[in-house]
Parts: sequence; structure tokens; C-alpha cells
Amino acid sequence: MGCLKNILKAIILVFAIIGFISIGGKDAIMKKWNEIMNPPQDVMVERAKKVGDFSKIGDEYEIDKAASAFGYNGVLAEHKASGQKMVIIDSGKKPLLTPQDFKDDKVEEKLQDLTKKFKYSVVNIQDLKITKKGRINAFGKRVQYVRFSAKISKVPSGEIEGIISAVKTKSGQTRVIVSANEKGKYSQLIANDFFRNVRE
Repeated sequence: MGCLKNILKAIILVFAIIGFISIGGKDAIMKKWNEIMNPPQDVMVERAKKVGDFSKIGDEYEIDKAASAFGYNGVLAEHKASGQKMVIIDSGKKPLLTPQDFKDDKVEEKLQDLTKKFKYSVVNIQDLKITKKGRINAFGKRVQYVRFSAKISKVPSGEIEGIISAVKTKSGQTRVIVSANEKGKYSQLIANDFFRNVRE
């Protein structure tokens, strides 16, 4: 009797699933999944407000991801025409890098330590080299950056170049900013234009 009861439950469940799919339930689930994984740009901009004000960035940029995980808030944006990526990370109470690291010339050492920590992660960074230094406007301040090149897994060409910097906002929080593209495609003009339009 118990076996027959289980068979009837299974048959009812199968018919319920078939009925759900036939009235468009599958489409509703897929639509909801796509909304979660690929929300509209206005939803992304709203989420990104935890990290900064992106309302002044131009239409040539698109916010790809805005997420919070493990005490970090981050925003990933892309320059549509070139594919260049811009990242802003709020690492909370334990910043990955600080403006003082740039003043004290400790950036390369800290970056090498970070690459060792993430050595066995999904993205593997190798042969990180600092190639030059400069200044950039971000969050209404002029801050130091270092230009870098590196070999990296999960990138078609296997090599990237870009900049990394840290800025202390008016509220005292530290943001790490990064812009990178495949080797030979990186543009400092794109990075300058994007970061100067991000506010607290």
C-alpha cells in the first residue's frame, strides 16, 4: 500500500510539473532567473550606490555587475566600444590597498602578496609588473596610481595591462579602483574619463 501511495504521489508531481510548464511556468522561472542574473541597468545603478555615485558616467559605459560578498562591495563597469573594464571595490574595515601604500611605495609588495593569496583561485595572476606611476582623478580627489602588466588566466590573450589606485572618500572609507584591458588595448583616457565622473 505504501508503495502505491508513493507511485501516486510521483504521478501527481509529474502532472503538476507538466501543468506548470504548459501554462508558462517555465518561462516565468527563466524570466525571474534572468532578472536576478542580468538585472536592468537602472537596477545595477541602484545597487552600485553602495560604492559610489555613477549617475554622471557617460552612455559609453555600462555597469556590468554590482555585488556584495564577504564584507566587500564592488562595481564592475565596461567601456562598451573597447571592452575595457573598470572596477571599484569597497573592502570595508580592512582595505586591500590604501592611499598611504602609494605614498610609502609599498604597492608592489602588497600586490605581489595579493596575487599569492589568489594563486589557486579561479583567476590566476602571474608575472605582475609595475611599469610606471601617475595620478588620476577619482571621487573628487587627485590620487596616485601605478600602471601594471600581468599574465592572467581566463583572458583570451592571456595578458592584461592597466592601473590600480586607492582613494579615501570624504566619509573616510577607502576605495580601490582598477582599470584593465587586454595587452595593447588599454587606454588611460578611458580610465580618466570614467573615474573622474564617479562621486561619493
